[in-house]
Amino acid sequence: MAERLKKGDTVMVISGKDKGKKGKILGFASGRVIVEKVNIAKRHTRPSKNFQGGIIEKPMPLNPSKLMPVCPKCGDATRVSFSVIENEKMRKCVSCDEILDKVK
Repeated sequence: MAERLKKGDTVMVISGKDKGKKGKILGFASGRVIVEKVNIAKRHTRPSKNFQGGIIEKPMPLNPSKLMPVCPKCGDATRVSFSVIENEKMRKCVSCDEILDKVK
């Protein structure tokens, strides 16, 4: 299946408690996506030699079906289409045909 989301993409949450929030993809964890400042959980940690301890806010993974990439040109969440231009596969915004980037 083609990659519609990539690390570093700006995405918008389309369902759930964080609906409407935008953030950058930090990484992927077992088929799920970690987005900065979205789906935050508070983790209580003990003091250790290297860390003072306390409550840490940590982004938790989301299902990729709850995310849509944000087009840099039109600024809205959009579906992604794929097209081949000059023998290279590209991701495109469905609404404005802006090229998002090359697919490896």
